[in-house]
Amino acid sequence: MPEMNPKIMRFDSLPSTNDEVARLATLGAGEGLCVVAGEQTAGRGRLQRSWISPKNAGLYFSILLRPTFHQQSWPLLTFVAALAIHDALLQCCQLETDIKWPNDILSHDRKLCGILAETIETPGGRAVIVGIGVNIKKNSYPVALESVATSVETETGQVIGPQDLLGPSLNAFANHYQRLQQAGGAEHIVREVSARSSFASNKHIRVNDADGILIGTTRGLERDGSLRVEIDDGNIKTIRAGDVTVVRATEFQ
Repeated sequence: MPEMNPKIMRFDSLPSTNDEVARLATLGAGEGLCVVAGEQTAGRGRLQRSWISPKNAGLYFSILLRPTFHQQSWPLLTFVAALAIHDALLQCCQLETDIKWPNDILSHDRKLCGILAETIETPGGRAVIVGIGVNIKKNSYPVALESVATSVETETGQVIGPQDLLGPSLNAFANHYQRLQQAGGAEHIVREVSARSSFASNKHIRVNDADGILIGTTRGLERDGSLRVEIDDGNIKTIRAGDVTVVRATEFQ
């Protein structure tokens, strides 16, 4: 199968890199298009939350994918992005991070990176846009969020530029995306995420989803990336989407 060869387009400022990729996708852009912005004025994360993207304070980019494999594996594209950022941070900054299901990168239990995957319809067929925002400098988020957010500079003391992280991130993304499309690729990606995530197993969590609030203990990941959660009566619930927070021991009792 052909390798993904990113075509990078850079902008000083955009409302949203995901929106720009969506616009270009409808005009016929091919797989591998990567839009990078110095800042986003209307960046967003999951559940329509805003993603604060100050100028030159973080790495903000989106990739266009046109997967040809079965759509049941498309949710794993978020995992591909998470693995890519985890590996790039380790390579570039020697920073060991934690993958929080389904789409965040944490360091010391604080959010360092968010990932947003969106499916769109284009004249050339259905496509997926994967948007990634990494906090690089200390000023990449407001002081009011210091208890829940962090940055590469905060965690390592290193001051790097967004460009320093972009290359390793794209290389790692291409490698994991290629592996996903090979025989046994879905199982491989799930194993790799499980090895890098403290949330995959034995984590006491609260899940807020369309059905309400569920509290339980994580018991691994399904082949499609869904999270298995054991609740009080011993039953296993499979969670495909939701907002996850850690339940502390005193709260769980």
